[in-house]
Amino acid sequence: SDAICNFVICNDSSLRSQPIIFNPDFFVEKLRHEKPEVFTELVVSNITRLIDLPGAELAQLMGEEDPKLPGANSTASGFFRSLMSLKRKDKGVVFGSPLTEEGIAQVSQLIEYLHKNLRAEGLFRVPGNSIRQQILKDALNSGTDIDLDSGEFHSNDVATLLKMFLGELPEPLLTHKHFHAHLKIADLTLFDEKGNKTSTPDKERQIEALQLLFLILPAPNRSLLKLLLDLLYQTAKKQDKNKMSAHNLALMFAPHILWPRNVTANDLQENITKLNNGVTFMIKHSQKLFKAPAYIRECARLHYLGSRAHTSKDDLDLLTSPGSKELQPLKSQKRSRLDTCHQEETQQRTEEALKELFRHVHNMPDSAKKKKLIRQFNKHPTALTPGSDVPASPAPRRTRSRSFSGLIKRKVLGTPVILERRSRDATPEPERVSKENIHLLQKCGSPAHMSQAKLKSLEGRKEESCRRMRAHLLSKDSSSL
Repeated sequence: SDAICNFVICNDSSLRSQPIIFNPDFFVEKLRHEKPEVFTELVVSNITRLIDLPGAELAQLMGEEDPKLPGANSTASGFFRSLMSLKRKDKGVVFGSPLTEEGIAQVSQLIEYLHKNLRAEGLFRVPGNSIRQQILKDALNSGTDIDLDSGEFHSNDVATLLKMFLGELPEPLLTHKHFHAHLKIADLTLFDEKGNKTSTPDKERQIEALQLLFLILPAPNRSLLKLLLDLLYQTAKKQDKNKMSAHNLALMFAPHILWPRNVTANDLQENITKLNNGVTFMIKHSQKLFKAPAYIRECARLHYLGSRAHTSKDDLDLLTSPGSKELQPLKSQKRSRLDTCHQEETQQRTEEALKELFRHVHNMPDSAKKKKLIRQFNKHPTALTPGSDVPASPAPRRTRSRSFSGLIKRKVLGTPVILERRSRDATPEPERVSKENIHLLQKCGSPAHMSQAKLKSLEGRKEESCRRMRAHLLSKDSSSL
Protein backbone atom coordinates (compact mmCIF):
# COMPACT_ATOMS: atom_id res chain seq x y z
CA SER A 1 0.00 0.00 0.00
CA ASP A 2 1.13 3.52 -0.82
CA ALA A 3 -0.68 4.99 2.16
CA ILE A 4 1.63 6.35 4.83
CA CYS A 5 0.40 7.07 8.34
CA ASN A 6 1.84 8.77 11.41
CA PHE A 7 1.38 7.13 14.78
CA VAL A 8 1.66 9.04 18.07
CA ILE A 9 2.21 6.92 21.15
CA CYS A 10 0.96 8.40 24.42
CA ASN A 11 2.57 6.97 27.54
CA ASP A 12 0.46 9.01 29.93
CA SER A 13 -2.38 6.73 31.03
CA SER A 14 -4.41 9.66 32.37
CA LEU A 15 -4.64 11.17 28.88
CA ARG A 16 -5.60 8.04 26.99
CA SER A 17 -9.17 8.10 28.26
CA GLN A 18 -9.68 11.73 27.19
CA PRO A 19 -11.88 12.29 24.11
CA ILE A 20 -10.17 13.47 20.95
CA ILE A 21 -11.41 16.96 20.04
CA PHE A 22 -11.37 17.98 16.39
CA ASN A 23 -11.70 21.70 15.75
CA PRO A 24 -13.16 22.33 12.28
CA ASP A 25 -12.04 25.98 12.54
CA PHE A 26 -8.41 25.03 13.18
CA PHE A 27 -7.05 26.60 9.97
CA VAL A 28 -9.34 29.63 10.42
CA GLU A 29 -7.88 30.35 13.86
CA LYS A 30 -4.38 29.63 12.57
CA LEU A 31 -4.82 32.15 9.75
CA ARG A 32 -6.31 34.73 12.15
CA HIS A 33 -3.30 34.60 14.49
CA GLU A 34 -0.49 34.16 11.96
CA LYS A 35 -1.69 36.40 9.11
CA PRO A 36 -4.33 38.80 10.47
CA GLU A 37 -4.25 41.06 7.40
CA VAL A 38 -4.98 38.19 5.01
CA PHE A 39 -7.66 36.88 7.35
CA THR A 40 -9.38 40.27 7.70
CA GLU A 41 -9.37 40.88 3.94
CA LEU A 42 -10.90 37.44 3.34
CA VAL A 43 -13.69 37.95 5.87
CA VAL A 44 -14.50 41.58 5.01
CA SER A 45 -14.71 40.80 1.28
CA ASN A 46 -17.45 38.28 2.07
CA ILE A 47 -19.22 40.70 4.44
CA THR A 48 -19.47 43.28 1.66
CA ARG A 49 -20.90 40.55 -0.58
CA LEU A 50 -23.84 40.16 1.82
CA ILE A 51 -24.47 43.73 2.97
CA ASP A 52 -23.99 47.08 1.25
CA LEU A 53 -21.40 49.15 3.07
CA PRO A 54 -20.53 52.54 1.51
CA GLY A 55 -16.93 53.69 1.48
CA ALA A 56 -17.04 55.53 4.81
CA GLU A 57 -18.79 52.69 6.67
CA LEU A 58 -16.41 50.13 5.18
CA ALA A 59 -13.42 52.24 6.26
CA GLN A 60 -14.88 52.40 9.79
CA LEU A 61 -15.35 48.62 9.85
CA MET A 62 -11.71 48.15 8.77
CA GLY A 63 -10.56 50.61 11.45
CA GLU A 64 -9.21 53.06 8.88
CA GLU A 65 -11.51 55.86 10.08
CA ASP A 66 -13.03 56.78 13.43
CA PRO A 67 -16.64 55.57 13.74
CA LYS A 68 -19.25 58.25 13.07
CA LEU A 69 -22.01 57.48 15.53
CA PRO A 70 -25.46 59.03 16.01
CA GLY A 71 -25.64 61.94 18.47
CA ALA A 72 -21.86 62.35 18.60
CA ASN A 73 -22.09 66.16 18.34
CA SER A 74 -25.08 66.73 20.58
CA THR A 75 -24.96 68.51 23.96
CA ALA A 76 -26.38 65.45 25.72
CA SER A 77 -23.57 63.25 24.42
CA GLY A 78 -20.99 65.65 25.85
CA PHE A 79 -22.69 65.48 29.25
CA PHE A 80 -22.73 61.68 29.23
CA ARG A 81 -19.10 61.54 28.13
CA SER A 82 -18.02 63.71 31.07
CA LEU A 83 -20.16 61.63 33.43
CA MET A 84 -18.60 58.37 32.24
CA SER A 85 -15.09 59.83 32.58
CA LEU A 86 -15.83 60.68 36.23
CA LYS A 87 -16.96 57.11 36.83
CA ARG A 88 -13.78 55.68 35.31
CA LYS A 89 -11.45 57.71 37.53
CA ASP A 90 -11.67 55.04 40.22
CA LYS A 91 -11.69 52.14 37.76
CA GLY A 92 -10.21 48.89 38.91
CA VAL A 93 -8.90 45.79 37.18
CA VAL A 94 -12.34 44.73 35.92
CA PHE A 95 -15.03 47.43 35.97
CA GLY A 96 -14.55 50.48 33.72
CA SER A 97 -11.36 49.11 32.13
CA PRO A 98 -10.85 47.92 28.56
CA LEU A 99 -11.73 44.27 28.15
CA THR A 100 -8.90 41.88 28.97
CA GLU A 101 -8.53 38.16 29.50
CA GLU A 102 -8.04 38.80 33.22
CA GLY A 103 -11.28 40.74 33.39
CA ILE A 104 -13.11 37.96 31.52
CA ALA A 105 -11.77 35.39 33.99
CA GLN A 106 -13.25 37.40 36.89
CA VAL A 107 -16.62 38.00 35.20
CA SER A 108 -16.90 34.36 34.11
CA GLN A 109 -17.49 33.55 37.81
CA LEU A 110 -20.72 35.56 37.62
CA ILE A 111 -21.78 33.80 34.43
CA GLU A 112 -21.03 30.37 35.86
CA TYR A 113 -23.08 31.12 38.98
CA LEU A 114 -26.06 32.38 36.93
CA HIS A 115 -26.11 29.16 34.87
CA LYS A 116 -26.99 27.38 38.12
CA ASN A 117 -29.76 29.85 39.02
CA LEU A 118 -31.73 30.43 35.83
CA ARG A 119 -35.12 29.80 37.41
CA ALA A 120 -35.24 33.05 39.40
CA GLU A 121 -38.26 35.04 38.26
CA GLY A 122 -37.43 38.34 36.58
CA LEU A 123 -33.74 37.48 36.21
CA PHE A 124 -31.83 40.49 34.76
CA ARG A 125 -34.97 42.63 35.13
CA VAL A 126 -35.42 42.77 38.92
CA PRO A 127 -32.58 44.81 40.51
CA GLY A 128 -30.64 43.34 43.39
CA ASN A 129 -29.44 44.87 46.63
CA SER A 130 -27.09 47.80 45.96
CA ILE A 131 -24.96 47.19 49.08
CA ARG A 132 -24.33 43.55 48.26
CA GLN A 133 -23.56 44.53 44.67
CA GLN A 134 -20.93 47.04 45.79
CA ILE A 135 -19.27 44.44 48.02
CA LEU A 136 -19.17 41.99 45.15
CA LYS A 137 -17.88 44.64 42.74
CA ASP A 138 -15.00 45.60 45.04
CA ALA A 139 -14.08 41.96 45.49
CA LEU A 140 -13.94 41.42 41.71
CA ASN A 141 -11.88 44.57 41.15
CA SER A 142 -9.36 43.60 43.76
CA GLY A 143 -9.07 40.03 42.51
CA THR A 144 -10.30 38.53 45.79
CA ASP A 145 -11.62 34.98 45.70
CA ILE A 146 -15.41 34.93 45.95
CA ASP A 147 -17.64 32.09 47.08
CA LEU A 148 -20.91 32.88 45.32
CA ASP A 149 -22.44 29.59 46.45
CA SER A 150 -22.16 30.59 50.11
CA GLY A 151 -25.64 32.15 50.03
CA GLU A 152 -24.38 35.67 50.80
CA PHE A 153 -25.44 36.98 47.36
CA HIS A 154 -28.73 36.61 45.49
CA SER A 155 -28.98 35.71 41.82
CA ASN A 156 -30.51 39.15 41.11
CA ASP A 157 -27.43 40.78 42.67
CA VAL A 158 -25.14 38.83 40.36
CA ALA A 159 -27.31 39.43 37.25
CA THR A 160 -27.45 43.20 37.86
CA LEU A 161 -23.69 43.33 38.44
CA LEU A 162 -23.07 41.55 35.11
CA LYS A 163 -25.13 44.20 33.29
CA MET A 164 -23.22 46.91 35.17
CA PHE A 165 -19.89 45.45 34.05
CA LEU A 166 -20.98 45.47 30.40
CA GLY A 167 -22.36 49.00 30.67
CA GLU A 168 -19.07 50.40 32.10
CA LEU A 169 -16.89 49.05 29.28
CA PRO A 170 -15.25 51.89 27.30
CA GLU A 171 -17.14 50.71 24.21
CA PRO A 172 -19.96 48.22 23.66
CA LEU A 173 -19.09 44.53 23.50
CA LEU A 174 -19.82 44.49 19.74
CA THR A 175 -17.60 47.60 19.30
CA HIS A 176 -18.32 50.95 17.68
CA LYS A 177 -16.70 49.89 14.40
CA HIS A 178 -19.40 47.24 13.83
CA PHE A 179 -22.40 49.43 14.64
CA HIS A 180 -23.39 50.31 11.06
CA ALA A 181 -22.84 46.72 9.89
CA HIS A 182 -25.36 45.46 12.48
CA LEU A 183 -27.93 47.97 11.24
CA LYS A 184 -27.47 46.66 7.69
CA ILE A 185 -27.78 43.03 8.83
CA ALA A 186 -31.15 43.86 10.40
CA ASP A 187 -32.32 45.04 6.94
CA LEU A 188 -31.55 41.73 5.19
CA THR A 189 -34.89 40.44 3.93
CA LEU A 190 -36.10 37.90 1.39
CA PHE A 191 -37.04 38.75 -2.20
CA ASP A 192 -40.24 37.75 -3.96
CA GLU A 193 -40.50 36.05 -7.38
CA LYS A 194 -40.22 39.41 -9.16
CA GLY A 195 -37.03 40.36 -7.31
CA ASN A 196 -38.65 42.87 -4.96
CA LYS A 197 -37.71 43.05 -1.26
CA THR A 198 -40.23 41.75 1.23
CA SER A 199 -40.61 42.35 4.95
CA THR A 200 -39.68 38.75 5.81
CA PRO A 201 -36.18 38.54 7.35
CA ASP A 202 -33.64 36.45 5.45
CA LYS A 203 -32.46 34.35 8.40
CA GLU A 204 -29.83 32.39 6.50
CA ARG A 205 -28.07 35.50 5.23
CA GLN A 206 -28.34 37.17 8.64
CA ILE A 207 -26.70 34.17 10.34
CA GLU A 208 -23.95 34.09 7.71
CA ALA A 209 -23.29 37.83 8.07
CA LEU A 210 -23.13 37.59 11.87
CA GLN A 211 -20.75 34.62 11.65
CA LEU A 212 -18.42 36.71 9.49
CA LEU A 213 -18.74 39.81 11.65
CA PHE A 214 -17.98 37.88 14.84
CA LEU A 215 -14.83 36.47 13.21
CA ILE A 216 -13.22 39.91 13.07
CA LEU A 217 -14.14 40.94 16.62
CA PRO A 218 -11.18 41.34 18.99
CA ALA A 219 -10.44 38.00 20.67
CA PRO A 220 -11.52 39.11 24.22
CA ASN A 221 -14.79 40.56 22.89
CA ARG A 222 -15.54 37.40 20.96
CA SER A 223 -14.80 35.17 23.97
CA LEU A 224 -17.03 37.12 26.35
CA LEU A 225 -19.78 37.50 23.74
CA LYS A 226 -19.91 33.73 23.32
CA LEU A 227 -20.19 33.21 27.09
CA LEU A 228 -22.87 35.89 27.40
CA LEU A 229 -25.07 34.78 24.47
CA ASP A 230 -24.93 31.19 25.63
CA LEU A 231 -26.10 32.31 29.11
CA LEU A 232 -28.98 34.33 27.61
CA TYR A 233 -29.92 31.43 25.34
CA GLN A 234 -30.17 29.06 28.30
CA THR A 235 -32.11 31.70 30.25
CA ALA A 236 -34.67 32.07 27.44
CA LYS A 237 -35.11 28.28 27.33
CA LYS A 238 -36.42 28.45 30.91
CA GLN A 239 -38.75 31.41 30.34
CA ASP A 240 -41.67 29.38 31.75
CA LYS A 241 -39.94 29.72 35.15
CA ASN A 242 -38.10 33.05 34.99
CA LYS A 243 -40.59 34.87 32.70
CA MET A 244 -37.72 36.19 30.56
CA SER A 245 -38.08 35.55 26.82
CA ALA A 246 -35.37 36.22 24.25
CA HIS A 247 -37.02 39.55 23.39
CA ASN A 248 -37.20 40.60 27.05
CA LEU A 249 -33.53 39.74 27.52
CA ALA A 250 -32.65 41.72 24.37
CA LEU A 251 -34.34 44.82 25.82
CA MET A 252 -32.12 44.45 28.92
CA PHE A 253 -28.81 43.87 27.10
CA ALA A 254 -29.00 45.77 23.76
CA PRO A 255 -28.02 49.11 25.38
CA HIS A 256 -24.96 47.45 26.96
CA ILE A 257 -23.60 45.31 24.12
CA LEU A 258 -24.73 47.10 20.94
CA TRP A 259 -25.75 50.69 21.52
CA PRO A 260 -22.94 53.23 21.07
CA ARG A 261 -21.67 54.78 24.27
CA ASN A 262 -22.89 58.22 25.36
CA VAL A 263 -26.08 58.17 23.25
CA THR A 264 -29.71 58.41 24.27
CA ALA A 265 -32.81 56.74 22.90
CA ASN A 266 -33.64 59.97 21.02
CA ASP A 267 -30.33 59.79 19.19
CA LEU A 268 -31.13 56.32 17.88
CA GLN A 269 -34.80 57.02 17.08
CA GLU A 270 -36.05 54.44 14.53
CA ASN A 271 -32.93 52.28 14.92
CA ILE A 272 -33.89 51.16 18.43
CA THR A 273 -36.29 48.53 17.09
CA LYS A 274 -33.67 47.23 14.66
CA LEU A 275 -31.04 46.97 17.40
CA ASN A 276 -33.36 45.24 19.85
CA ASN A 277 -34.55 42.78 17.21
CA GLY A 278 -30.94 42.18 16.24
CA VAL A 279 -29.99 41.16 19.79
CA THR A 280 -33.10 38.97 19.99
CA PHE A 281 -31.97 37.19 16.83
CA MET A 282 -28.47 36.70 18.27
CA ILE A 283 -29.87 35.10 21.42
CA LYS A 284 -32.14 32.72 19.52
CA HIS A 285 -29.42 31.60 17.08
CA SER A 286 -26.41 31.86 19.38
CA GLN A 287 -25.48 28.19 18.92
CA LYS A 288 -24.74 28.78 15.21
CA LEU A 289 -23.04 32.17 15.24
CA PHE A 290 -19.57 31.19 16.43
CA LYS A 291 -18.81 28.75 13.62
CA ALA A 292 -16.95 29.96 10.54
CA PRO A 293 -18.85 29.52 7.24
CA ALA A 294 -17.77 26.48 5.24
CA TYR A 295 -16.17 28.54 2.45
CA ILE A 296 -14.03 30.46 4.99
CA ARG A 297 -12.81 27.13 6.40
CA GLU A 298 -11.97 25.90 2.90
CA CYS A 299 -10.11 29.09 1.97
CA ALA A 300 -8.09 28.96 5.18
CA ARG A 301 -7.28 25.29 4.63
CA LEU A 302 -6.19 25.87 1.05
CA HIS A 303 -4.03 28.78 2.18
CA TYR A 304 -1.89 26.35 4.19
CA LEU A 305 -2.23 23.12 2.22
CA GLY A 306 -2.19 24.69 -1.22
CA SER A 307 -4.11 21.86 -2.90
CA ARG A 308 -7.51 20.22 -2.75
CA ALA A 309 -5.84 16.83 -2.96
CA HIS A 310 -4.94 16.83 0.75
CA THR A 311 -8.30 16.25 2.39
CA SER A 312 -7.73 13.27 4.69
CA LYS A 313 -6.47 13.45 8.25
CA ASP A 314 -3.39 11.44 7.25
CA ASP A 315 -2.45 14.12 4.74
CA LEU A 316 -2.85 16.84 7.36
CA ASP A 317 -0.57 14.93 9.75
CA LEU A 318 2.03 14.42 7.03
CA LEU A 319 2.04 18.08 6.11
CA THR A 320 2.81 19.07 9.68
CA SER A 321 5.61 16.51 10.05
CA PRO A 322 9.30 17.51 9.51
CA GLY A 323 9.80 15.16 6.57
CA SER A 324 6.74 16.31 4.66
CA LYS A 325 8.78 18.15 2.01
CA GLU A 326 10.77 15.02 1.21
CA LEU A 327 7.61 12.97 0.88
CA GLN A 328 6.07 15.17 -1.80
CA PRO A 329 8.35 13.98 -4.70
CA LEU A 330 7.79 10.37 -3.61
CA LYS A 331 4.05 10.89 -3.69
CA SER A 332 4.20 12.39 -7.19
CA GLN A 333 6.34 9.50 -8.45
CA LYS A 334 3.96 6.94 -6.99
CA ARG A 335 1.02 8.77 -8.49
CA SER A 336 2.66 8.77 -11.95
CA ARG A 337 3.43 5.05 -11.64
CA LEU A 338 -0.16 4.37 -10.71
CA ASP A 339 -1.38 6.38 -13.71
CA THR A 340 0.95 4.46 -16.07
CA CYS A 341 -0.17 1.10 -14.70
CA HIS A 342 -3.78 2.16 -15.06
CA GLN A 343 -3.25 3.13 -18.72
CA GLU A 344 -1.48 -0.16 -19.51
CA GLU A 345 -4.25 -2.14 -17.86
CA THR A 346 -6.89 -0.23 -19.82
CA GLN A 347 -5.00 -0.83 -23.10
CA GLN A 348 -4.71 -4.55 -22.35
CA ARG A 349 -8.42 -4.84 -21.65
CA THR A 350 -9.21 -3.02 -24.88
CA GLU A 351 -7.02 -5.37 -26.90
CA GLU A 352 -8.61 -8.43 -25.32
CA ALA A 353 -12.07 -7.08 -26.08
CA LEU A 354 -11.08 -6.51 -29.73
CA LYS A 355 -9.68 -10.03 -30.00
CA GLU A 356 -12.86 -11.51 -28.60
CA LEU A 357 -14.94 -9.42 -30.99
CA PHE A 358 -12.91 -10.55 -34.01
CA ARG A 359 -13.16 -14.21 -33.00
CA HIS A 360 -16.92 -13.84 -32.71
CA VAL A 361 -17.17 -12.25 -36.16
CA HIS A 362 -14.85 -14.83 -37.73
CA ASN A 363 -16.92 -17.70 -36.30
CA MET A 364 -20.13 -16.29 -37.73
CA PRO A 365 -21.65 -18.17 -40.71
CA ASP A 366 -20.86 -16.69 -44.08
CA SER A 367 -23.22 -13.88 -44.84
CA ALA A 368 -23.35 -10.32 -46.13
CA LYS A 369 -23.24 -9.04 -42.53
CA LYS A 370 -20.06 -11.00 -41.85
CA LYS A 371 -18.43 -9.59 -45.02
CA LYS A 372 -19.32 -6.06 -43.95
CA LEU A 373 -17.86 -6.53 -40.47
CA ILE A 374 -14.63 -8.01 -41.87
CA ARG A 375 -14.27 -5.07 -44.26
CA GLN A 376 -14.62 -2.69 -41.29
CA PHE A 377 -11.86 -4.56 -39.47
CA ASN A 378 -9.61 -4.33 -42.52
CA LYS A 379 -10.14 -0.57 -42.84
CA HIS A 380 -8.46 0.05 -39.45
CA PRO A 381 -4.83 -1.09 -39.39
CA THR A 382 -4.80 -1.05 -35.57
CA ALA A 383 -7.72 -3.45 -35.36
CA LEU A 384 -7.09 -7.13 -35.05
CA THR A 385 -7.44 -8.81 -38.44
CA PRO A 386 -6.96 -12.45 -39.49
CA GLY A 387 -3.30 -11.65 -40.13
CA SER A 388 -2.65 -10.30 -36.64
CA ASP A 389 -0.79 -12.01 -33.86
CA VAL A 390 -3.98 -13.35 -32.32
CA PRO A 391 -4.57 -16.94 -33.49
CA ALA A 392 -8.01 -17.07 -34.97
CA SER A 393 -9.79 -20.37 -34.65
CA PRO A 394 -10.72 -21.86 -38.01
CA ALA A 395 -14.32 -21.33 -38.93
CA PRO A 396 -16.30 -24.55 -38.88
CA ARG A 397 -17.38 -25.58 -42.36
CA ARG A 398 -21.06 -25.07 -42.80
CA THR A 399 -23.06 -27.85 -44.39
CA ARG A 400 -23.75 -26.72 -47.94
CA SER A 401 -27.25 -26.84 -49.29
CA ARG A 402 -27.66 -29.41 -52.01
CA SER A 403 -29.43 -27.77 -54.91
CA PHE A 404 -30.96 -29.79 -57.80
CA SER A 405 -28.44 -28.42 -60.33
CA GLY A 406 -25.58 -29.46 -58.09
CA LEU A 407 -26.93 -33.00 -57.88
CA ILE A 408 -27.21 -33.25 -61.68
CA LYS A 409 -23.60 -32.06 -62.09
CA ARG A 410 -22.38 -34.60 -59.58
CA LYS A 411 -24.29 -37.39 -61.34
CA VAL A 412 -23.09 -36.40 -64.83
CA LEU A 413 -19.50 -35.27 -64.18
CA GLY A 414 -18.74 -37.48 -61.20
CA THR A 415 -15.84 -37.24 -58.77
CA PRO A 416 -13.50 -34.84 -60.70
CA VAL A 417 -16.02 -32.06 -60.35
CA ILE A 418 -16.26 -32.67 -56.62
CA LEU A 419 -12.46 -32.65 -56.27
CA GLU A 420 -12.24 -29.45 -58.27
CA ARG A 421 -14.85 -27.80 -56.07
CA ARG A 422 -13.03 -28.96 -52.93
CA SER A 423 -9.77 -27.44 -54.19
CA ARG A 424 -11.57 -24.18 -54.92
CA ASP A 425 -13.31 -24.28 -51.57
CA ALA A 426 -10.05 -24.49 -49.61
CA THR A 427 -10.88 -20.94 -48.57
CA PRO A 428 -14.53 -20.95 -47.59
CA GLU A 429 -16.73 -18.57 -49.56
CA PRO A 430 -19.80 -16.93 -48.16
CA GLU A 431 -23.02 -18.63 -49.18
CA ARG A 432 -26.62 -17.77 -48.78
CA VAL A 433 -28.32 -19.12 -45.73
CA SER A 434 -31.93 -20.10 -45.67
CA LYS A 435 -34.35 -18.65 -43.17
CA GLU A 436 -34.42 -21.91 -41.26
CA ASN A 437 -30.60 -21.92 -40.99
CA ILE A 438 -30.51 -18.31 -39.79
CA HIS A 439 -33.10 -19.09 -37.17
CA LEU A 440 -31.13 -22.08 -35.94
CA LEU A 441 -27.85 -20.15 -35.95
CA GLN A 442 -29.34 -17.37 -33.91
CA LYS A 443 -30.59 -19.83 -31.35
CA CYS A 444 -27.42 -21.92 -31.17
CA GLY A 445 -24.80 -19.20 -31.69
CA SER A 446 -22.77 -21.08 -34.36
CA PRO A 447 -22.86 -24.42 -36.23
CA ALA A 448 -20.29 -25.80 -33.81
CA HIS A 449 -22.87 -25.54 -31.03
CA MET A 450 -25.67 -27.30 -32.93
CA SER A 451 -26.77 -30.63 -31.63
CA GLN A 452 -26.57 -33.65 -33.88
CA ALA A 453 -30.35 -34.00 -33.90
CA LYS A 454 -30.82 -30.47 -35.22
CA LEU A 455 -28.28 -31.03 -38.00
CA LYS A 456 -30.03 -34.20 -39.04
CA SER A 457 -33.41 -32.46 -39.13
CA LEU A 458 -31.90 -29.66 -41.21
CA GLU A 459 -30.42 -32.18 -43.68
CA GLY A 460 -33.74 -33.96 -43.82
CA ARG A 461 -35.61 -30.80 -44.75
CA LYS A 462 -33.05 -30.01 -47.45
CA GLU A 463 -33.33 -33.55 -48.94
CA GLU A 464 -37.11 -33.27 -48.94
CA SER A 465 -36.99 -29.94 -50.79
CA CYS A 466 -34.59 -31.42 -53.38
CA ARG A 467 -36.84 -34.40 -54.01
CA ARG A 468 -39.81 -32.12 -54.53
CA MET A 469 -37.84 -30.00 -56.98
CA ARG A 470 -36.62 -33.06 -58.88
CA ALA A 471 -40.14 -34.48 -59.13
CA HIS A 472 -41.45 -31.16 -60.36
CA LEU A 473 -38.82 -30.89 -63.10
CA LEU A 474 -39.33 -34.52 -64.21
CA SER A 475 -43.04 -33.94 -64.53
CA LYS A 476 -42.36 -30.88 -66.70
CA ASP A 477 -39.98 -32.84 -68.95
CA SER A 478 -42.45 -35.68 -69.41
CA SER A 479 -45.26 -33.30 -70.36
CA SER A 480 -43.06 -31.55 -72.91
CA LEU A 481 -42.18 -34.91 -74.47
